[in-house]
Amino acid sequence: MAGLHKISRALLSVSDKSGLIELGRFLAARGVELLSTGGTAKTLRDAGLAVKDVSAHTGFPEIMDGRVKTLHPLIHGGILGRRDAAEHMAAMAQHRIQPIDLVVSNLYPFEATVAKGATFDDCVENIDIGGPALIRAGAKNHDFVAIIVEPADYQSVMDEMAKHDGATTLALRRRLAGTAYARTAAYDAAIAQWMAGERGDLFPRRIIAAGELRQLLRYGENPHQRAAFYTGALGPGAARPGVATARQIQGKELSFNNLNDADAAFELVAEFSETAVAIIKHANPCGVAIGNNLKEAYGRALACDPVSAFGGIIAVNRKLDGATSHQVAELFAEVVIAPEADAEALAVLAAKKNLRVLLTSAMPDPTSPGMTLRTLSGGYLVQDRDMGRVTHADLKVVTKRQPTNAEMDDLLFAFTVAKHVKSNAIVYAKSGATVGIGAGQMSRVDSSRIAAQKSDDAAKAAGEFESRTAGSVVASDAFFPFADGLIAAASAGATAIIQPGGSMRDAEVIAAADERNLAMVFTGMRHFRH
Repeated sequence: MAGLHKISRALLSVSDKSGLIELGRFLAARGVELLSTGGTAKTLRDAGLAVKDVSAHTGFPEIMDGRVKTLHPLIHGGILGRRDAAEHMAAMAQHRIQPIDLVVSNLYPFEATVAKGATFDDCVENIDIGGPALIRAGAKNHDFVAIIVEPADYQSVMDEMAKHDGATTLALRRRLAGTAYARTAAYDAAIAQWMAGERGDLFPRRIIAAGELRQLLRYGENPHQRAAFYTGALGPGAARPGVATARQIQGKELSFNNLNDADAAFELVAEFSETAVAIIKHANPCGVAIGNNLKEAYGRALACDPVSAFGGIIAVNRKLDGATSHQVAELFAEVVIAPEADAEALAVLAAKKNLRVLLTSAMPDPTSPGMTLRTLSGGYLVQDRDMGRVTHADLKVVTKRQPTNAEMDDLLFAFTVAKHVKSNAIVYAKSGATVGIGAGQMSRVDSSRIAAQKSDDAAKAAGEFESRTAGSVVASDAFFPFADGLIAAASAGATAIIQPGGSMRDAEVIAAADERNLAMVFTGMRHFRH
């Protein structure tokens, strides 16, 4: 078969030893000479395999604490020499360079070293030099050399060698070469991000985003779009708990929209130190509440907009319990995401076979740094995560009437929710629960009216005779450019307003609040979410 190349000599130098002995035995059984270094050679020898040290092969010892061992012409010449080029073969013969047909190399655990909080010097020492050089050389000369950088690919190479009398196909070698270059690129990206972070450079001259394929998706936002889920982070935050770290306990395969919505829901409930539940639909909350326990919080969140909650995503920030799961099981939901779940909760939800249940083991820290990236035609928009938060001390009362303590608590709750609602965002809240949400409108007054109307619809459907927005507070993610949005909220029965302030018409808006005996506070902080 065209493109077959037999493996006679292999160089193995790995940090991750998983599967190494099995591969070494397979190669040795087929007469492949094994070259190796350091701990890799010891592992193979301890398994009873004959191994030739690289230093014996090159006639040059490892020096500088092992920093220099494979960087030698007898190694790189053996990898890079083209077997179909007379000049290359002559040079190899002249300098007694023996060909190397298989390179197995994975890299010093730089990413893991950084993740565990090692010192600067330790991180630098875990920057691999020889490994990437071997990998790139093997990948470049893939016409003749097979390069393996991940134990997951050992079996593919063994299968081909068994099928083709010790040889590999060009198609496999090309696939392995692509995997190899992606690995070294991701490795260099991790180093570059770490170094930028160490020097406090939030926006370096070049950014490199690297991700690892977690899952091929059936399709993207729509069935005609192809999609996949990759894990990884730009800048700090790589280990952030969430959809990327979650275990799927049960349910159908996650979709593009499931993942996007689950992330939005989990990030929202992570904002609260109190027990909290959020129900998300199309990346917007349709109900959020805090409570004394999950069951209470869930019931109050669902009551906000039970119509929109159908087919939604449910996120909780406490261990999911059986009592709450019984309530959840009554609703058609797509995903439930929680840090943990008890045995009763899992047993209850197991009856809903299509329901996807995700457990993350921890909650993300809403104040931890991280970067977000959005693609444009020919470029990217990069910003740090919206970690902005306001407290009682940050609020400036701008009206004649001061908010009550209960109103102040609800104002902060509503503004926190508004941070996670698509602009223009309006959130009505009462007693630690949303009672109306208006999202994504081009006009802020429309968001005010829609939120109030949805609240009235939910109240009527529940057989209630009083408006839920009566006596509520209202949060706006950005300032009111005109008084009309505030007037719409007052007409719905709201008694207090929280907004960033900063409009040219702030005085007009404040006067409208005073005329209606509303309390209003300015935050000085905006929370646009597009």
